[in-house]
Amino acid sequence: MASAQRKLWIMAAGFCLLSAVLVPLTLPLGWDEIVYASRFGPYGPATPFSAPRTRGVPLLLAPIASWSDSTVLLRVWLLLLAGGALWLGLRPWLRIVHRPAAVWVAAWLYGSLWITVFYAGSAMPNHYTAMGATAAVGCFLAPRPRYAGVAAGLAVVTLMRPNDGVAVAVPLLLAAVLMPALRGHGRLRGRLSAVAAGPVAGALPWVVEAELRFGGVRNRLAEADEVQGGLRAVFSLRAHLTALDGPLLCRPCTGDSVILPVAEWWVLLPLLVGLGLWTEHRARRAAAPLWLTVAVATAAPYLFLVPYAAPRFLLPAYALLALPAAVGLLAVVHRARTRRSLPTAAVLALALVGHWGIQAALVHTHAGIQQQARGDWDRIVSVLREHGVRPPCALAGNSSTIPLACTAGCAVTETDPPTRPSAVVLRERKPPHWAREWQRFPVPDTYNPGWTVVVRP
Repeated sequence: MASAQRKLWIMAAGFCLLSAVLVPLTLPLGWDEIVYASRFGPYGPATPFSAPRTRGVPLLLAPIASWSDSTVLLRVWLLLLAGGALWLGLRPWLRIVHRPAAVWVAAWLYGSLWITVFYAGSAMPNHYTAMGATAAVGCFLAPRPRYAGVAAGLAVVTLMRPNDGVAVAVPLLLAAVLMPALRGHGRLRGRLSAVAAGPVAGALPWVVEAELRFGGVRNRLAEADEVQGGLRAVFSLRAHLTALDGPLLCRPCTGDSVILPVAEWWVLLPLLVGLGLWTEHRARRAAAPLWLTVAVATAAPYLFLVPYAAPRFLLPAYALLALPAAVGLLAVVHRARTRRSLPTAAVLALALVGHWGIQAALVHTHAGIQQQARGDWDRIVSVLREHGVRPPCALAGNSSTIPLACTAGCAVTETDPPTRPSAVVLRERKPPHWAREWQRFPVPDTYNPGWTVVVRP
């Protein structure tokens, strides 16, 4: 147990260092990150905060973003938080799996994914949703349930993404009622109370904001649905397969495809999960199927309701599936050792090395793409400055107006037509009819071609 706990610490620290090496700490904030960071003065002016967003990520940023505008300092802070979350999320499982070593192996499997490494230092909610869910399930299944851990984990999940909080809580509530192994020793009431308390606490800020800003929960849900393109019955498995190698947001995914070797994760994972669940069943771990159930529940809304895909959406499912997958991986290692099977050991080694090579290449590729693409915002701002657009100012344009306005120190005009914008920034589009007489200036040397600045006379 002590050895496994030390190795989990090492994995958490290695995860932070790996991300710092592969993803530059100087990487400019992305669109979503800017929205969250601009809640604080050093990153102002504040950008529009739409109905689907929650206050979880700004809470993570507050210790740094409230007084410093340093991107490097913010990313270092987020890396430390990400490593700590990885340790806290997996630590409860040391007393659950019959081989404690599976916990640090699970940390390696989850932490080896390019999505996890790329977002470790990012101001995004998905890693914390994943770790909150993993901790909550671990505390729920512990021989002596940690009710505070269950409630805290679910509160974190719900604070970050309320829909994920519901997706984790529902199967836990059903398990507490229906599984005889979890009802003994008078613990039913404790488990039910903890599972109910966590989402309520996490959703409270969202509900209060819904009443104050959106006129009620129903109105906020309706506006969030509109912003997300209309939640409906869909089957987006193909879109998520396409997004395995990027882009960071596949909306829409038409015309995109996945590089075949990248699909290895979706081949390797179910094989190891199946073997791990079988191993746990043989060890008489009656609650092992619940791991799979909660993982499927967290993925289901994104597969069957959301009409687009992003690789980070499935991080909670990957985190929960990494545990049985780690048990399965250790079972293969044990079999290769006891039978001294060189072919088995060779195949396993090649599979793991190939997996890591693919994931590392994807991290490097996407970090480079984002470094160049986000650099376009500075190039566009230079053209704006050159033609007299300086704070106080207001920008209109296409979907990238929010990060551009924040970079330029301008406000965003949201009305249609906008109210007296200083300039319109467009990519591969003609100016709207009300700005066709304004002066147009192309932005040279951009990573994504076709940017034009249209300046008000």
